[in-house]
Amino acid sequence: MEKQWKKYNQDGTYTVRTCGWSPPGDHPVGCGMKLHIKDGKLVKVEGDPEHPISQGRLCVRCLTLPEYVHHPQRIIYPMKRVGKRGEDKWQRISWDEAWDIIVEKINYFKDNYGAESIVVFGGTGREACLYYYPLGFSSIGTPNVCYALSGWSCYGPRCSITDYILGAGYPEIDFAGYYPDRYDNPNYTLPKYIVLWGKNPLMSNPDGFYGHSLIDMMKRGTKIICVDPRIHWLATRAEHVLQLRPGTDTALALGILNVLINEELYDKDFVENWCYGFEELKERVQEYPPEKVSEITWVPKEKIIEVARILGTCHPAPIQWGLAVDENPNGVQLGHAILSIIAITGNLDVPGGITLGPPAALLGKWRMETRSQMPEELWEKRIGAKEWPALSTAMATTHPDETLDTLETGKPYKLRMGWFNSSNFISPTCSAQPDRWYRALQQLEFCVVQDTFMTPTAMAFGDIFLPLPTFAEHDGVVITHFGRNAIFLGAMNKAFEVGECKSDIEVCIELGKRLHPEHWPWNTAEEFFDDQLKPELGISFDDLRNMGVYQPKYEYKKYEKGLLRFDGEPGFNTVTGKVELCSTLFESWGEDPLPYFQEPHYSPVSTPELFSEYPFVLTTGARTFTSFHSEHRQVPTLREITPDPIMEIHPDSAASLGIKDGDWVCMENMYGKAKMKAHVTPTIHPKVVHAQHGWWFPEKEAEEPSLYGVWESNINTLIPHKHIGKLGFGAPFKSLICKVYKVEE
Repeated sequence: MEKQWKKYNQDGTYTVRTCGWSPPGDHPVGCGMKLHIKDGKLVKVEGDPEHPISQGRLCVRCLTLPEYVHHPQRIIYPMKRVGKRGEDKWQRISWDEAWDIIVEKINYFKDNYGAESIVVFGGTGREACLYYYPLGFSSIGTPNVCYALSGWSCYGPRCSITDYILGAGYPEIDFAGYYPDRYDNPNYTLPKYIVLWGKNPLMSNPDGFYGHSLIDMMKRGTKIICVDPRIHWLATRAEHVLQLRPGTDTALALGILNVLINEELYDKDFVENWCYGFEELKERVQEYPPEKVSEITWVPKEKIIEVARILGTCHPAPIQWGLAVDENPNGVQLGHAILSIIAITGNLDVPGGITLGPPAALLGKWRMETRSQMPEELWEKRIGAKEWPALSTAMATTHPDETLDTLETGKPYKLRMGWFNSSNFISPTCSAQPDRWYRALQQLEFCVVQDTFMTPTAMAFGDIFLPLPTFAEHDGVVITHFGRNAIFLGAMNKAFEVGECKSDIEVCIELGKRLHPEHWPWNTAEEFFDDQLKPELGISFDDLRNMGVYQPKYEYKKYEKGLLRFDGEPGFNTVTGKVELCSTLFESWGEDPLPYFQEPHYSPVSTPELFSEYPFVLTTGARTFTSFHSEHRQVPTLREITPDPIMEIHPDSAASLGIKDGDWVCMENMYGKAKMKAHVTPTIHPKVVHAQHGWWFPEKEAEEPSLYGVWESNINTLIPHKHIGKLGFGAPFKSLICKVYKVEE
């Protein structure tokens, strides 16, 4: 078959058409691009105008990919440590030597302490979030696969809530992504309003939603409503902004429901035929009149009523939810309330509303199914599964907070080996109390790290370092929302090679063949992708390469057609067969079946004495254009754009503390402290500050105790361990308290 994705040019260069997972890290966005290669090096990146979603547009991280892949500090060969942990002493080795060492260690720990003594830590960079599950379950054979974010507070809660309340794949606003002709398709309806709830898609392009689609829709007439403590770029162009107190989102959602229900602004037909528990929800929301909600949230009563009326009368008007749902111990109830708003206003699975994936994920289901390849008695040993059934039922991982407890106590058993797959979590990316994780992880007897650069985590714990490629250096498939709502599939086509890097799936196959060959019949990544694509889509990997992008057909109102239930009956794949406004599963786990507001653990209301000492509400983690979590800090162009960690503070608050724009300040509370540069801005509430996350400094001393300055601006040291919701989800990354004071650089 002719390689339509590869073109040779007269000047001796060649061009590869590809879809990126997204610039080296990031979620599965699938941006289309053309990579220009000369003499084996990537010399230029440009957008692919034929890509139906990104349409030639790229972020600065994609455009600076040549700086990333050819960076002199990048690790491109396997290495083993020859000094003590924390010392920057490494030796290059071959892949065969690396596998011999790793396999011997894995077999030793399994034979002497059981497979459960090994834990795989997964990250979100490259495709780790697809492959660290089978790496643990199928290649190594351990039940302990862990994403170390407290309360698993990123995407996992939203997926779980959706599963329990709707019985469907991830809900996403309909941005015409299923159609080659996009917004001009006759089946599509442009949203009149879009609510961005705790989300800034222009910077995050989350999980396959291309952020600039919002700009396209705004140009065609869609209006934006922002719910966020910060006023970002989109909020300045929004029709309405609900600038609420961090951590009070659930009260706001219940206040909106109060207006919708009491003023009968809901879709009566949908509620009657497809919702369970409406009367119970109606009774619950009487506890949240707009006046009370205004006092809780700092949002004016009139604004709550106005936005609720818009949602009840303007259709379609979908809601896009973000990390505000996940990074909140009250987030399950928030997600439940948001889904209830979407459902009763008739925005569920309709043109221009919210799209739903089928209950079985396209392609992505394979990663979860590999857990069946281990004995049930071993699966039962998964850390935290029995204690937190709501999390472990939907997510195939350990409970992260319980995993830290196990590392610290050795109970219910001692963890002895760690595998860090594209995860740098002692930097302020995901772990709460990273200094506790740092101390606890030191007890591990042997650790393998997969990454592209030496990181604080790799320097601190790695015994073997396995180099990962970027998407541009290997074959692969990018699938939006990890298959939970596959708006499109894109081909990642290998354009060139740097060193001896191996992709996540290649590592799974090679290690699997050495330890569990019965689970790994494939010899190459291409064979694997053929096997995944042909049964479901009837295409080969080569077919996908030449297509560039595959867009599956979409059916609206699947609940009417029996397309959401495994038995083929109309309805939703829930216990009651309906949208559960009152959750039967939550009740079975001892939780309130209806959404409710719970004041944050630490706040002006719940801890007024502490708030007098720490008089700011702290919210963290908003994205920037130049980095993904802790990545990209060593890329010159990106670092020039964003040279320092930034915190935001209101001018009045800054003036009262003697702080000027650009001053270095310290944020401190009862758990830790972090140093950042102040950005004085009126777009934040005087009682609120915001801090960036993910900062470490590749230019600083690599060895301990510095570890690239990882503790200097580590905002996650201020976040407490295990301050989670009743079902095990959520953590207060976006709603804590702190004080601020000026410091010297």
